Amino acid sequence: MAESLHIVCPHCHTTNRIAAERLAAPPGTLQADCGQCHRPLFTGEPVALDDGSFVRHVERSHIPVVVDFWAPWCGPCRTMAPAFAQAARALEPAVRLAKLDTEAHPGIGTRYAIRSIPTMVMFRQGQEVGRVSGAMGAADIARWVHSMGGGR
Repeated sequence: MAESLHIVCPHCHTTNRIAAERLAAPPGTLQADCGQCHRPLFTGEPVALDDGSFVRHVERSHIPVVVDFWAPWCGPCRTMAPAFAQAARALEPAVRLAKLDTEAHPGIGTRYAIRSIPTMVMFRQGQEVGRVSGAMGAADIARWVHSMGGGR
């Protein structure tokens, strides 16, 4: 029997099961829909998280989740946003990229001791496996994710 992985829907945040071998599809080609809301599980865009959806994505997802901790007033955060979106297109479906506004959701930033923004943290099944602070380009984001064991 094929191994199933849990993938959290970027729209309704329901946990779905998907065959692991399907994640080997080239970026942007995997067609998989949520069993609950019937929308695509992979959009090639970062997922905006809040307090509740953060926990679901980070703790329930079987693929690595890279969270960009940012704030709307932060110039480097705004500068990095297009590069982070570009990296999401390149890294899905092997890695989920997500954003958390630390001004709107300060409790999570405090919980993870986010001292400067932008800070990216990679989680694997609820555990932090790496972090890096400072704005980066798309290629640097992808390199960092690969160095942490994410992606292909």
